[in-house]
Formats: sequence, C-alpha cells, structure tokens
Amino acid sequence: MTDDDQDNSPDQHEHWKHHGVQVIKGDRLDPNTAQTPGMFRQAAINHARVGAQKIWAGTVSIQPNAKTGVHHHGELESVIYVVRGKARMRWGERLEFVAEAGPGDFIYVPPFVPHQEINASPDEPLECVLVRSDNEAVVVNITDVDPVEKPEEVYWVDPIHKQPE
Repeated sequence: MTDDDQDNSPDQHEHWKHHGVQVIKGDRLDPNTAQTPGMFRQAAINHARVGAQKIWAGTVSIQPNAKTGVHHHGELESVIYVVRGKARMRWGERLEFVAEAGPGDFIYVPPFVPHQEINASPDEPLECVLVRSDNEAVVVNITDVDPVEKPEEVYWVDPIHKQPE
C-alpha cells in the first residue's frame, strides 16, 4: 500500500479511533451465548460485541470428567485450541471416532459433524479457546444420538454458576 492508497482524513482517523483494534479483557467475556449441556461457553469476539463480520471467538470450560451433549455447528467451521487440560473428542453418526488433544494442540471441526467434547482429566478443568467461521455462535444440540460416552450431569462452576452445597 502506498501513501496515496491510505485515507488519512480526519474522518478515517476518528473512525479507526473508535472502530479499529479492540481489546476484550479475559474477565469481560459474555456468557450470553449458545450453550451445550456439560460445557460453559463465553463470547469474546462476535458481531454484537465488536462488529465482527466473519468470525466468532470465545472460550469454553469443561469440568473434570464431564462429557458434553452431542451437537454440531451447522455450516460453521470450528477451531479449538487447548489451553489447559486433556480434551477427548468423539465424532461421527454414533460418535464412534475418538481423538485426544492436550495443551498447545489445535482441533478442527468441519461443518455439520456431530461431536462431543469430553474432559479426559479426573481432576483438572479443560480450558480452550474457540474460533468459528461466522460471527454468530451456531449450536445445534442433537438429542436422538446414543453416544458411546454418555453425557453426565455436571455443575458449571464459574462466576455465574456457584457450586451447589
């Protein structure tokens, strides 16, 4: 890009000031996003929060030994980056396929693939970063699949959901 290609007008300067790079603090994520039983998703980047046009990003936390419900994300592609813990992914029509990932690993989930996230650790939460190929959090929960690993009722423990006594 040359100097002639740049718009250095006062209007552009003011626009970038308010609509340029945005930092979303980790303690300011939005829990008001599509959920699946057994996991807790929070949005960081989406259309409503920052005006994103083509991506959605956020976090997911899964308690020790928890197994989510079966779901897919419609036409969206998903990337999961494991920050902490041990992820076991099951996928397929009856969740017959399995793979595991640990900290530093990336997981790719193609469109419409039924899957289940499992925290394979008995004592450590699974913490991941999610990125999807659209600005909305599409989640289609599937109830007519008999998964290999049955979902378990787990309590979400986070700033909104407290551990029952």
